[in-house]
Order: sequence, then structure tokens, then C-alpha cells
Amino acid sequence: MRDMRNVKLAELMVLHSASVKKEDKVLIYGDTAAEPLIRELYLKSLEVGSFPVVVPMFRELQRLQLMHGSDEQISSFPDFMEMIGETYDVIFFVYAEENTQLLNQVPPEKVAAYSRGRQKFSQTMLGRTARGEMRWSLVHYPTQAYAQDAGMSLPEYADFLYQACMPDLDDPIGYWQGVSAYQSKIVDWLRGKKRVHVTGKETDLRLSVEGRTFINCDCRNNVPDGEVFTGPVEDSLEGQVYYSYPAIFRGREVTGVRLWFEKGKVVKATAEKNEDYLLRMLDTDEGARRVGEFAIGTNDGIQQFTHQILFDEKIGGSFHMALGNGYPETGSVNQSAIHWDMICDLRDGGEIRVDDELLYQNGKFVIDF
Repeated sequence: MRDMRNVKLAELMVLHSASVKKEDKVLIYGDTAAEPLIRELYLKSLEVGSFPVVVPMFRELQRLQLMHGSDEQISSFPDFMEMIGETYDVIFFVYAEENTQLLNQVPPEKVAAYSRGRQKFSQTMLGRTARGEMRWSLVHYPTQAYAQDAGMSLPEYADFLYQACMPDLDDPIGYWQGVSAYQSKIVDWLRGKKRVHVTGKETDLRLSVEGRTFINCDCRNNVPDGEVFTGPVEDSLEGQVYYSYPAIFRGREVTGVRLWFEKGKVVKATAEKNEDYLLRMLDTDEGARRVGEFAIGTNDGIQQFTHQILFDEKIGGSFHMALGNGYPETGSVNQSAIHWDMICDLRDGGEIRVDDELLYQNGKFVIDF
């Protein structure tokens, strides 16, 4: 039996998120457990006259590659995927992990090599996106593993996921158009600003956004969405930050992360758990110690930490930064094989000042938009 929530979600993604058009070449790349949603995305893509192709993802094969492959095999990337990145109009990523701890025993240096092998594809895709040549969209499908990580039953997690993606199930596209209109006012206010100062628990961080573009995240690339972000000037970050939520990358959880910046670069890093993994990822390449993204979460409908960055980075009352690769459309020139989002809660005394004007306090915008 078809779940009408999947039908609605596919409609939102095809018509709004990726704006799929007749004769577009569309890749649907997803975990096999997400077959019900993949099927709806495929059908909706056919309906609008595009040419969809499905490439299934088998997570266990990824683990086998990382555990038993040579360095050359681990860092390899299929030629046909490179071709897709260079020529396709739309890519949908559908994640449905059935074991989020699958890669926990993989040595960090192999995870870094795996990331480096996919850097060219990522840079190609992001570059084409910035030039308006490609659209892409990422979504999760509810699984028992995601539910357990979030501390919910599977039905509870499914309700949470669909509600986050479609707060108005009757008109999900109209809902996100409203979010877009509100967030465009925030972006307009930030346009032309130069300096950002963030303070909070063990956090006193300054950075420059001069000449950079803030992006209105309104359920295009991420489903669900709710943030405004930019790429800070690469050598501008000064100070320290404490990330109040666990930082998760490639299935490995690092807690109690503290970073110190000088001239834009992480010069000191500690963690209460899995510090060695943090330090190894910071040494992935030259760009891994610099920040590619600075963002403010705006989705007040997401308040619970779920251990899935797609939802957690949108938490209303938080800000996050990503170590590593930046998005060219923001003006960022930082390049890295990693893009590791880390989240900080600002709801208890946190502030963001922009050009010395108070923008954000205790997790709320204080400017009247």
C-alpha cells in the first residue's frame, strides 16, 4: 500500500526542491531501504517528462571496501558517477541507513582517503550548482536505526520526519514558499554586512563575511530545511567555540568539541570523546582546518537532537559551522575532502552581533523582519 506521505514528499522534492523539468536527466541515488520513497520520486519524475535513473546504495559494500580495500581501491570513484556529476541536471540523494554504527571500526585514515576520493565529484557538483547548471536535493527516509539514535520508536520517528519535511501536509510547497519569503528578509538584512561576533558558553568567535553571500535555505538542497548560511572569509576566524551537541561524521560521534582559531585556521582542538578521530579528520587536507560554512538554524519545529545532521543543523536557536569544503555560491573558496557540520546551542545566553548590532539573542532574532 502506498504511503501518501511519500507521495506528497516526492511531489515536494520534484516540483519545488529540484524543480524537475521535462527532458531533465535525473539521478535518484539512495539506500535500498528507502525503496518506497525512491519509487515515488521515480514516478513523479516520469510524470513531469524527465528521464530518471536509479542507482541503489548498499551500505555493507561500502564497509567492505573501507575495511578490505587497498588505498587505491578506497580512494577510487566510479567513472559513470563522474559523468553524472558533469552532465546530469538533477540528483536526488535518499538516505536510509539501517545501521548508523556500521563504519565505527574503520580506521580514521581510511575514512579520510574515502572522502578524498570523492572530492572531485563534490567539487564538480557544487560548481555546477553555483552556476545554475545542476539542482540537487537530499532527504532521509525513516529507519529503525535513525529512530533508535533519536530515542524514538519507528512510528514516532516517521511522524517526526514527515512533520519536519511537511509541516503543512495539505500544502507543503506553499508552506516552504512562506518560509522562503521570511528568510529572504533575513538575507536582505545581512547583505553587505562585514563582521560577525558570536558569544555563548565557552564561545567567543569573530569572523568576516565581507563580500560574501548569505543563502536562503528554503527546502531546495535539504529536505527539510530552515537556515541561512554563508562561507566566511577563510583567514578571518579568531577566537574559540564550544559545540554543545555531538559532532558526527561518517558515522563516528565526537562529543565536547572545542576549537581555537587563529587567522582562520584551527590551531588547537580537543574533544571529550573520540578526540583522536577529530584530530585525524582535521589533518585530511589543508582545507580541513578552515571553515567553509557559517549558518544560523531557523526551524523552530525541530527542537530535539536526533544524531542526524540533516535535521540537527536546522534546530531553531542554534548556529553551526562546517569545517572543510565551502559552497562556491557564497563566495567561499575553501576546498577540502570533508564538510563537517558542528552545532552550538545559543538558547541559553548566546548572542550574535553583526557589525556591532545585536541580531540574535537566546536563540531568537531580535531584529523585526
